[in-house]
Amino acid sequence: MAGHEIPEPADRKQVADPGSEPLTVGESRPSCDPAFRHGVVVGFDGSMSSERALAYAIGMAHRHGAGLIIVHVANRLPTTVWAGCEPPVFVDVPDHRTEVLGLELACADYLAEVPWVLVERGGDICHELEEVGREYSADAIVVGSTHGIVGRIFGSVAGRLARRAQRPVIVIP
Repeated sequence: MAGHEIPEPADRKQVADPGSEPLTVGESRPSCDPAFRHGVVVGFDGSMSSERALAYAIGMAHRHGAGLIIVHVANRLPTTVWAGCEPPVFVDVPDHRTEVLGLELACADYLAEVPWVLVERGGDICHELEEVGREYSADAIVVGSTHGIVGRIFGSVAGRLARRAQRPVIVIP
């Protein structure tokens, strides 16, 4: 016996069409799950204000029968702090907080009412929330307000987002 042939299963599905043309570089694929189109985007970092924003966003998504897109923006620090460089170069700092938040959210009973997805991004919080809102054609972006001196000095995320966003921004106190 030189070899043994394993028969193909009858229910095997073809993954790709051999006669189809591959996508060219200029063609784009859908950037997100269509089930979450026109959903509600909420910025979430585990803080008390972001938990209030999440609670409001869950209710809003539930009332509208929409999906919930929970966005966590990871930390980025300028390398000038470490290397003394002049150009503003940014370094992604490993942020395991998204994994922890994802596990906490997966175990949360209050999210059972709506379909949700957790999206991790890195960079400027305002830009990333607006970008995710654009990608998902979100109906609204929900964020918590800042209650600290840092927000008063540098400007709050909610205030900056409300000034520049192309969709409604709901700020939860």
